[in-house]
Amino acid sequence: MFSSYYKIRQSYCFFEKNRLIGCFLSIILIAFLSFPKLAEAHAYSASYTKLTMDQNKTELIFTLDTLSLIELLPDIDRNKNWVLEKSEIKKEKHHIEELITEGLTLDKDNKEQTPKVEKMELVKKENKEFLSTTMIFPAFSPGDTIVYNDGFYFNDTGTNYVDLISASFMGQTSEAVIQGQERTWTILLTEVQQEQGQTTQPDTAQQPPNTANPVQNSSASPWFSFFKLGMLHILTGYDHLLFLFALLLRKQTVKQYISIVTSFTLAHSITLTLAVLGWVTLPSRFVEATIAFSICYIALENILRKEIKHRWGITFVFGLIHGLGFASILKEMSIPKSHLAVALINFNLGIEAVQLVIVLLLVPLLTYLFKLKISRKIVQIGSFIILILGAIWLVERIFS
Repeated sequence: MFSSYYKIRQSYCFFEKNRLIGCFLSIILIAFLSFPKLAEAHAYSASYTKLTMDQNKTELIFTLDTLSLIELLPDIDRNKNWVLEKSEIKKEKHHIEELITEGLTLDKDNKEQTPKVEKMELVKKENKEFLSTTMIFPAFSPGDTIVYNDGFYFNDTGTNYVDLISASFMGQTSEAVIQGQERTWTILLTEVQQEQGQTTQPDTAQQPPNTANPVQNSSASPWFSFFKLGMLHILTGYDHLLFLFALLLRKQTVKQYISIVTSFTLAHSITLTLAVLGWVTLPSRFVEATIAFSICYIALENILRKEIKHRWGITFVFGLIHGLGFASILKEMSIPKSHLAVALINFNLGIEAVQLVIVLLLVPLLTYLFKLKISRKIVQIGSFIILILGAIWLVERIFS
């Protein structure tokens, strides 16, 4: 009787001492198994809006990923295979037009403009299907105030929707990011050149007097929009987060942790810049599969290697590939080179801010973990979970 009581007491004490670790592993497992789609590493809805204004007309090309379109209009996917086909678009064209023209509005001086839908077509971006819709609005002139509104997913807090806008007028361009509760973008067309809140008279000797510059006048500044976009991109980039966690999971010195984080940051910053500039291009299927492979490789190292040394080197190599994954969303915006530096810097700063917060939260918790006698088993269990998730991504990305 006493021996049984002693065993029960021992088990209870073990549970009490290690409940934090149990919770820690449970949270990891539940979080990653709860992600919307394992194959979709960047599980948020992305659209691209290209607004081109000239003296004759205003052309708006709105491009939305087909999975989001099926979510918004479930009945258009008649065979329920989660693939939008040309025949389905033809049959449901009226409903799709209605959704897009009601979800997007373009106002001139507080008066909504009526568009004409010119064409719809399926396009492929980074190995994903999108529906591109071209709409024609009346022409705008200098002095007009244009307000663009995007109401897609406005009431759905579970969807991280982002609309990447590029507008051009008389050779001048401007970019914006619509996300969260900020769904309005205001453009003032004026003959006075305005930049960063300062107004100067145009140089008429160098440019025609009719030249106008689209000026963003929305609540969020352009740099902060790209900063938030970078934060959202890594927060929904579950493969990048899992890779970072796998790198930190094995016991290492503070110097090793610093070298790992630094090499990862440096590597993905290099390829992010080169990819957006168009100097480096690799097939998206290869990039996404290699990112999944990097997770598997680091998890296997955690399981099989007795001692972790010089991890910064392999981190740098894989970080170069992760940078190409980060670049995919900015590449589609076609940002002009004159604006690219600000967009790139702030997008990357957003990524780094989230990465730094994650590291600062994880390292103290891991430090406590490594003091426990069963820390090696916990690391192996955690690494096995990471390996399984990485392997699922790898298989799906190779064969999908």
